[in-house]
Amino acid sequence: MPKLDVLTGNKAAAWGARLSRVDVVAAYPITPQTTIVETLSQWVEKGIMDASFIRVESEHSALAAVMGASAAGARAFTATSSHGLLYMAEMVFWAAGARTPLVMAVVNRALGPPWNIWAEHTDVLSLRDAGWIQLWASNNQEVLDSIIQAYRIAEDKNVILPAMVSLEGFVLSHTSTPVEIHEQEKVDQYLPPYEPPHYAMDPNRFEPVTIGNIALPPEYIKMRASIQRAMDNAYDVIKRAAREFYEIFGKWHGDVVKTYMTDGAEVLVVSIGSVAEEAEAAVDEMRENGIKAGALKIRSVRPFPFKEVAKAADNVSAVVVIDRDISFGWGGIIAGMVRAALHKHRIDTPVYEYVMGLGGDEITVEHITKAVSETMEKPLR
Repeated sequence: MPKLDVLTGNKAAAWGARLSRVDVVAAYPITPQTTIVETLSQWVEKGIMDASFIRVESEHSALAAVMGASAAGARAFTATSSHGLLYMAEMVFWAAGARTPLVMAVVNRALGPPWNIWAEHTDVLSLRDAGWIQLWASNNQEVLDSIIQAYRIAEDKNVILPAMVSLEGFVLSHTSTPVEIHEQEKVDQYLPPYEPPHYAMDPNRFEPVTIGNIALPPEYIKMRASIQRAMDNAYDVIKRAAREFYEIFGKWHGDVVKTYMTDGAEVLVVSIGSVAEEAEAAVDEMRENGIKAGALKIRSVRPFPFKEVAKAADNVSAVVVIDRDISFGWGGIIAGMVRAALHKHRIDTPVYEYVMGLGGDEITVEHITKAVSETMEKPLR
């Protein structure tokens, strides 16, 4: 039987890695991520978890180490946050280009200066073009489940790309909620051992193998095109992985998106991460007050769910996007993606962006309902 425990988001992420039977963990501490890798190190030291734990001197080295482990055919995991992710930036691009399907938990934290250790989405979204699958969790159960699903997606032979699972600092990372820890046998059924579809780097192999050699322009273009094809393939793989996860474990967090009371909605609230749960609570309150609102959680930022966003926005009078991020000189990053999705599908529903919650500033039901009320006073479709 599955075990119900009260876990922080960080402990849930560690359980996700443990249940996925990772072979290698490399880590460097950073607030508010540190307790993920601390938990894993304790399990490895006590023999509870059969894995190699590599202590490194920086976040850059942590990602380099798990990239090497993945290239050698191991299932690898690491975690970081904010400035640690930016210190990894060079290796973030290398991991995708080298087609290493490792998984990394990223605890979202604002970027400095000034120093700030609270939640913001700009850290991960600033690397949205690096070639990683990006899944965003809205609660602690989804954190655990998304780590497991991320390996299933990343290791699919039609994908073979690294994946990030994002959870917000302190909002999820250090907040405790009931979480179901799945039976190992069922996880093994869902997630079989990793079998690399390419030659792994094996020193005992006679044929020499190299990773990261120079490529002339024609070969480089082909490799970049293969990453794009893999990301396109990941779209359906994410949907299948979510559906099969629900069939085995009875947990549904959405696939590339999750809809909430969108049938008959006149205004749609779009968000990612834990903000999505607050948006659902706001929808409940607005419905009680006669406002026909619905919510759309974007769970997969890469690949981006163009079709699902366009479909949800086509039947409403306005779209309200809550962005916990900022692209200076541009505005809300998710709002820009939503506008692109609507333009791509020739949908003229107006999109209104609200940037809030930066640096951990609170986002409440009241803030979201106020944003919708202000939008309803503007010219609608």
